[in-house]
Amino acid sequence: MSRQIRVLAALAGLGLTTIGAAQAREVVPFPYHAAAGSVVVSVSERRLYLVNGDGTAIRYPVAVGKPGKQWFGTASIDGKYVRPAWSPPWEVKRDNPRLPNLIAGGAPGNPMGAAALTLSGGQYAIHGTNRPSSIGTWASYGCIRMYNQDVVDLYERVDVGTPVTLVR
Repeated sequence: MSRQIRVLAALAGLGLTTIGAAQAREVVPFPYHAAAGSVVVSVSERRLYLVNGDGTAIRYPVAVGKPGKQWFGTASIDGKYVRPAWSPPWEVKRDNPRLPNLIAGGAPGNPMGAAALTLSGGQYAIHGTNRPSSIGTWASYGCIRMYNQDVVDLYERVDVGTPVTLVR
């Protein structure tokens, strides 16, 4: 079974069967210097750019870290997961002690959504969300949230090792 079919099947399991219906991503001019295939997240814009290398990029709306929870710099994608389980980091657990220690992948309360791309350093990820209304806001503890259909699209376009840069 191809990777795309597995991802689509995972989305169907989440009740997200209309992938093409609400595409928020678009190809836009990208005049900044960044390597083709790299990911650039503009925290102030709350946008993620996948650089095409021809002067354009695919732009996706995202949610970013709350003030005081943001980070800036470069990491790389070090893992790709469909419907991952989630264990709240200590800071999230401290602020929300009623959270369980583990939420199974695909469970309605799992904040990772349809897929996750973990980032080197082990603390953050680019992932889907069970709260689509948070996209376009400062909502997380430092992770980058995407609409589930957009994280699946990005998942298919990037590989482990892809550089990710967060800028102001």
